[in-house]
Amino acid sequence: MGGLKKLSAGKVIATIILYFIGITMLAPLAWMISTSFKIENEVFNFPIEWIPKTFVGLDNYKVVWGEEYNFGMYYLNSIKITVLSTILQILISALGAYGFTKVRWKWRDKIFLLYLATMMIPPQVMIVSRFVIMTETGLYNTHMGLILMTMFSTYGVFLLRQAMMGISNSLCESARIDGASHWIIFWKIILPLVKPSMATLAILKFVWTWNDYQMPLIFLSKRELFTIQLGMKLFATESGSIYSLMMAAAVSAILPLIIVFLCGQRYIIDGIASGAVKE
Repeated sequence: MGGLKKLSAGKVIATIILYFIGITMLAPLAWMISTSFKIENEVFNFPIEWIPKTFVGLDNYKVVWGEEYNFGMYYLNSIKITVLSTILQILISALGAYGFTKVRWKWRDKIFLLYLATMMIPPQVMIVSRFVIMTETGLYNTHMGLILMTMFSTYGVFLLRQAMMGISNSLCESARIDGASHWIIFWKIILPLVKPSMATLAILKFVWTWNDYQMPLIFLSKRELFTIQLGMKLFATESGSIYSLMMAAAVSAILPLIIVFLCGQRYIIDGIASGAVKE
């Protein structure tokens, strides 16, 4: 009984600590939501007023989504770039992973190691060369150029390759005996079995692209092509930043991320569960 009491007390203390850490991590999000409903003069009141003293309702959101800032246009630009680059990256990564696992060819594993070694190259190192290529090909200042640069991922190929390595080669060999081509094997057999890994990659890619500030900043200069991250800069004036409007824009910006995570978390959980069963 003494050991059970100690164990229970330890669990209670650990649970309280974890809850405290979780609340601490959620504090910035709570402040952001609270600030989006405040007037600008009350943003930095101390101590923090979690419940706005002067509640402005949706006024800040109406200003953000009004004609003055064209936030809706930046929102659509981000959706276009993020969705297209995510879909294309999943397809290309899956094809690459299939080629590195289920297709036998000379020096396959050695070439994959060289390919994997490119992950050690910081993306900032390639910005100048990418800028020159985009300028020379006429893709600078276009959404297509940005999508083409973000649709390839060494990490995506690696992630899906690891998932495909867990699929028995006997399935593919049986399909080949029945006359199935590589495309049918890839589309009808392999892809359905790696859905959890594809969902994980899709969520990661969506979040990375949606939150990306560096690439649009360098490769987009026309205001009508701006993404949501660049559009949020417009809430900064010569006299300072308008934090109430900026927080309203930030709250609007995280909604797609929450929706994507809620829709895809089931596949991630299934992937973790299936991995645990295999082990």
